[in-house]
Amino acid sequence: MGPEDAGRKVLVTGATGYIGGRLVPRLLEAGYQVRVLVRDRARLTDVPWAADVEVAVGDLDKPETLAPAFAGVEVLYYLVHSMGGSKGGGFERTESTAATNVANAAKAAGIERIVYLGGLHPDGELSPHLRSRAEVGRILMASGVPTVALQAGVVIGSGSTSFEMVRHLTDVLPYMPAPRWVRNFIQPIAVRDVLYYLVASAELPPEVNRTFDIGGPDVLRYGQMMNGYAVEAGLPQRPIAPLPVLTPWLASQWVNLVTPIPRALAVPIIASLQYDCVVHEHDIEQYIPDPEGGLTGYRRAVRLALDRMKAGAVETSWQDSAVQGAPSDPLPSDPDWSGHTVFTDLRERHTSAAPGDVWRVIEGIGGQNGWYSFPLAWALRGWADKLVGGVGLRRGRRNPDHLAAGDALDFWRVENISRGNSLRLRAEMKVPGAAWLEMSVEPDGDGSIYRQRAVFFPMGLAGRLYWFSILPFHGIIFNGMANEITETAIAQGDERRHRADVASPAA
Repeated sequence: MGPEDAGRKVLVTGATGYIGGRLVPRLLEAGYQVRVLVRDRARLTDVPWAADVEVAVGDLDKPETLAPAFAGVEVLYYLVHSMGGSKGGGFERTESTAATNVANAAKAAGIERIVYLGGLHPDGELSPHLRSRAEVGRILMASGVPTVALQAGVVIGSGSTSFEMVRHLTDVLPYMPAPRWVRNFIQPIAVRDVLYYLVASAELPPEVNRTFDIGGPDVLRYGQMMNGYAVEAGLPQRPIAPLPVLTPWLASQWVNLVTPIPRALAVPIIASLQYDCVVHEHDIEQYIPDPEGGLTGYRRAVRLALDRMKAGAVETSWQDSAVQGAPSDPLPSDPDWSGHTVFTDLRERHTSAAPGDVWRVIEGIGGQNGWYSFPLAWALRGWADKLVGGVGLRRGRRNPDHLAAGDALDFWRVENISRGNSLRLRAEMKVPGAAWLEMSVEPDGDGSIYRQRAVFFPMGLAGRLYWFSILPFHGIIFNGMANEITETAIAQGDERRHRADVASPAA
C-alpha cells in the first residue's frame, strides 16, 4: 500500500534504532518525504539513506526543540523506547514525559496521524517495560491526534534483540536449563511484516484512534522457538528442562553471561517473557490486508535472518542502540584537556605497508578478527565486563569488512571514522571513567605511519587506581597490537598483490 498523495511529509523518531533504521528507506521507497529527528546529526554520517532525508536535531525530553522538527509534518512515527534498568521506575517517568512532550507538540503542529510501535501484552499485571509501552500508547491516543498503536511481541529479524537471544542461547548450550517461562506461549512476528504494517499505517483513515495487535501466523512456546531455530541452523534440537528456581532476575544474569545481550537489555526482555503474549484480535485486517503471500511464519523468518547474516547484509541491529550510561560526549580536543586528569598510551610505527593495506586491517578490527594482541587478556576483560552487567566482548560487529559511525564493535562503539585515514572508538565497557581508542594511518614515502592512542579520563580515585592497575599490561597489549596490525598489513598486502599477479595474463 503506497501513499495516496505522493510526497506527504513524515517524521521518524528513533531513526537510528533497529526498527527506525529499516523503516526510513521503506518510507522513501513508498514515495514519502522523510524527516528524521536525532539528538546527534553525526549518528547519520554513514547511513546509506542520509542524503535522501531531512535531518532535524532535537530531544524528546526538551519540548522547546520539537516545534521546528514537527512543523509541516503530516505523519509522525514514534519509535523511541528506553531499555535502561527499571530500578525506581525512572525509565517509566522518562518514557511518559517524552510521550507527553510529543503528544503536545504534535497537536500544536497540526500533525494528522501518529504511528506508534508498542508491545504485545496480556491483560492484568505487567512487567515495568510492558506497562510503560502501554502507557505511552495511552498518552499518544489521548493527544487529540489520531493515533495507531501497533502492539508487537517478539520481533524476528537479523540483528533483532529477540532473535539474537534465541540464536546465542541455542548455539551455545547443548542442554538448556531454563525458567518456567519457556512453556509460555508467544506469537512472534517477522521484522518485514512489522515494517509492512508501519508503512501502511500512515494511510489509515482519520477516525482510527486505537491499538492493534500484530503477530505472525505461528503461536509457539519459547522452547519451541529455540528448537525451531536449531532446525533452521542445522543444529540438533536441544533438550530443555524448566527449572522453577530460576527466577527472572537469575535468568537475566544467565542470559547476560552466555549471550552478547547485556544485562540492561536482558532484564526487560526476560521480565516480559513471564506472560503469554499472543494476539487477542486481528482487527487490523479490516484496514490493512495481509502482505502479499501472507504473513511470514517463524521458521521462514529465522531462515531469512540467517541468510542475511551469511551475506553480511544486516541492515540494522540491536547493537545500534547506544548502551545507557555509556559516555556519550565526543572525545575532547587536546587543548580542552588542560586542567583535567587524563592518561594516554601512544604508539607509532613506521611500516613498509601501503596506507590502504594498513587501513583495511584497522577497519577490519574486532569481531572474528580479534584485537591483534594477547587474546586471553581481551577475553578475560570481556568476561569481567559481562559479570558486572556490561556489554562484553562478544557483541561483535555488524559487517565483517566495513564500519560506520555509530556501529557497535565488541565493547566499543565507532564514534568517528574518516575512511582510509582514522578510526576513533568509544568504550562501552564498565570502567570508572571514560575511555577512547584511536587508530590512524598516513602515507610516509613508500610506506606509511601507523599511530595508535588510548585515552582515559578517570573518575575519582577509582579511575586512577584502575588505570595504574592495568598499566603493566599496556606494554604487552598496546605494543603488541601496534606491531601485529602493521605486520598483518604487510602480509595481507603481499598476499593481495601475489593473487593479482597470478590472476593477470602473461605479458
